[in-house]
Amino acid sequence: MRRVEGGKDLTARNYRVVRSMSLKDIIEKTLSAWMKDGGPEADVVLSTRIRVARNLNNVPFPHVASDADLKGVVDAVRDAVKRSPTLASLQVLDLAEVSPLDRQILVEKHLVSPQHIGQVKNRAVILRKDEVVSIMINEEDHIRIQTIFPGFQPEKAWELCNEVDDGLERGLDYAFDEKIGYLTACPTNVGTGLRASVMMHLPALAVTNQVGRVLSTVSHLGIAVRGLYGEGTESSGNIYQLSNQVTLGRTEEDILENIKGVARQIIDQERGARSYLMRETRRQLEDRVYRAYGILANARMITSEEALRLLSDVRLGIDTGLIPGIDRKIFNELMVLTRPAYLQKLMGRELSPPERDVERASFIRERIKEG
Repeated sequence: MRRVEGGKDLTARNYRVVRSMSLKDIIEKTLSAWMKDGGPEADVVLSTRIRVARNLNNVPFPHVASDADLKGVVDAVRDAVKRSPTLASLQVLDLAEVSPLDRQILVEKHLVSPQHIGQVKNRAVILRKDEVVSIMINEEDHIRIQTIFPGFQPEKAWELCNEVDDGLERGLDYAFDEKIGYLTACPTNVGTGLRASVMMHLPALAVTNQVGRVLSTVSHLGIAVRGLYGEGTESSGNIYQLSNQVTLGRTEEDILENIKGVARQIIDQERGARSYLMRETRRQLEDRVYRAYGILANARMITSEEALRLLSDVRLGIDTGLIPGIDRKIFNELMVLTRPAYLQKLMGRELSPPERDVERASFIRERIKEG
């Protein structure tokens, strides 16, 4: 996170470095692995995440635990990571020692939840270097292990998450009941403790006014629909997160098969809506995506919400072939890099909202120009 040498904050130096680096270098150094690679079904699915909730035996859940209890959890997990041959390379960050700006960046990169940074004393996050693995300590549960992959890769994400879970369990005593399964703070996570989710970009269903009906239907199939940053957040840029609602009484395989089946149906419906738009309203669609492209390529000020909305339209143009010569992963990159905290980190200084709008527009123009 923020580097300090000799007791001096290097923010000013970071600002000069950012201005001297190429945009390609900036992106390569700052993005998580899931943002850099398309992955399977990448025209609709931005990422796949597997998360498991675990708690330590005979320790109160975080919302009722004492400071001593919470500190003990952090110490126990830190020791388990150090002792594990497969996990020892992971980095442990105490959230209280991370700057508020950098904590918000962790949220914007989908590595921790907004709730996790709300109270930072005796809270921590453990990260793999490529940020494919992140482990929240003392969020709603003592341990929340997350793996996140680009595109639609539930099996691969689950396999890695299971390996990390096994590595931790060798050094920790999990709260587990032979009849019920893993014990968790929220009853909906009891059992496997597994949440499988896919982040989907559904612009054509939105344009054709079908997205509400489709997402309402999947809620009857045991699937929860949330916004860009999970529970309690609204959809932005036509991005939705779909995840299983229940873990009790279902095996991990059942949960994965259900989310896979529902996701594939939505992928097919989104692609069908795109085909309809191209066939029946091609001129209107071209006008929409090129208007968005024109604004992004030329705007001098732009808010984060407007940027996401316009980037969604441009991404639709790229995926339908209306806008050639631009890599679709530009959407993943700018979706994160232009968020308020990340943008200030890249610029190396605090920015007022109008200043952020100016720098955001400049950054987007430069990235689009590179293609």
